[in-house]
Amino acid sequence: MKGWELKGMKKLSFQDYSLSEELLKSIGYLGYENPSKVQEQVIPLALEGKDIIVKSQTGSGKTAAFAIPICEKIEIEEKDPQVLVLTPTRELAVQVKEDITNLGRFKKVRCAAVFGKQPMEMQRKELKQRIHIIVGTPGRTLDHIERENIDTSKIKCLVLDEADEMLSMGFIDQVEAIINKIPSDRITMLFSATLPEKIEALCNKYMVNPVKVEINPEKLTVEKIDQRYYEVEEDNKLNILKRTLFIENPDSCIIFCRTKENVDQLFEDMKKLKCPCIAIHGGMLQNDRLDAMQRFKKGEYRFLVATDVAARGIDVEDITHVINYDLPLERESYVHRIGRTGRAGNKGVAITFVTPYEKRFLQDIQEYIGMDIPKATIVPWAEAVEGKEAFDEKNKLKPTLKPGKAAAINKNITKLYINAGKKKKIRVGDIVGAISNIEGVSADNIGVIDIQDNVSYVDILDGKGKIVLEALRNSKIKGKDVRVERANK
Repeated sequence: MKGWELKGMKKLSFQDYSLSEELLKSIGYLGYENPSKVQEQVIPLALEGKDIIVKSQTGSGKTAAFAIPICEKIEIEEKDPQVLVLTPTRELAVQVKEDITNLGRFKKVRCAAVFGKQPMEMQRKELKQRIHIIVGTPGRTLDHIERENIDTSKIKCLVLDEADEMLSMGFIDQVEAIINKIPSDRITMLFSATLPEKIEALCNKYMVNPVKVEINPEKLTVEKIDQRYYEVEEDNKLNILKRTLFIENPDSCIIFCRTKENVDQLFEDMKKLKCPCIAIHGGMLQNDRLDAMQRFKKGEYRFLVATDVAARGIDVEDITHVINYDLPLERESYVHRIGRTGRAGNKGVAITFVTPYEKRFLQDIQEYIGMDIPKATIVPWAEAVEGKEAFDEKNKLKPTLKPGKAAAINKNITKLYINAGKKKKIRVGDIVGAISNIEGVSADNIGVIDIQDNVSYVDILDGKGKIVLEALRNSKIKGKDVRVERANK
């Protein structure tokens, strides 16, 4: 266990884990410098094939903690899925898929996400391709397994992400049904912010001599986040929110409400303030939810008004402020909400509105995080309104779009579209052969190839996209004339 031996001697780097060059290349492009505490402990254990129970708060880097060893151990030539990751929400499933895809880009790891409120047939077609890793919500994953759209016979690793949330959302029976449909000879990794009795029982029943890893959450919730609360009357919340926004003038802010009705109402109120704002809650259509989250991540909007659906495990860069417009009634939700800010070494601000009848919930939260949240004095309107001009000016500014974690990787990758697929008998080997014959290009410059019924997509790595595109425009694949162009997606 190389990582353990080095602990205490020097600061660990990802090179200390004997990872493949392809994976280290992705890690470098993604800007990961040194393993976080949870990565430092989980990666060597996962590479050794141990069952692991990880108790760790949001923002600790746990997705990469399981994604890195999973990508390292994937057998690329195996057609059937080898890893199943279960998450409580669709947004988290999409994010985990993106993280795994980015890490596994140069190893040519293929990952699919399956979740509800998206057509089964579209997902079924994707699952027919060579997919190494499936990330899904429990209900839709179980549905696919029962319809035999997912062959579970080669599953070697099961990851339960945000296990306590899956329990609180009522998914635990579905999780157990899935566990009973995959090989018992597998690695199981469970990640959870808390470990309720039912989760402990699940671990005892289905895991073999699991190693427990517990990451102290103190620094995650206290040191990097300036927490305070205002005592407000329910009917005066909007007034106090305006004052808060004028004074704080946040660059990027999530405002949390308890219900979708409150989100919709506050969203309308924010629009009246001419704030660049978008909303997200569980009552929205799935594509609208995903689109809203992606646009906020990119920085198109300064404000996101959301229910707790946006609090759990969603990684958005450079959130300066979190405002709890409605106090969460569950103490764990408070930690997950404020964990959206103060990430990656940055400072953050978390402001909570507390009505007089909510004092006991505040007390419960304070006991849970082990500190008193300071009560702040509400600034008089006359003083707050002095900041309105600067607030309005910032609202008028054209947004600076964030490049996103994968920007450095994608810079040298070109996705090509080919207007031929399975129905024209095109196979992976045909595409690899045609590209490898191009002068100055080798098979190592070819990334993931996705062959569908009538079209195909191929990633060209290392900045060789232009060369390949020009060459294929004047050549054939498997003796057939094809149209090749840059893909829109």
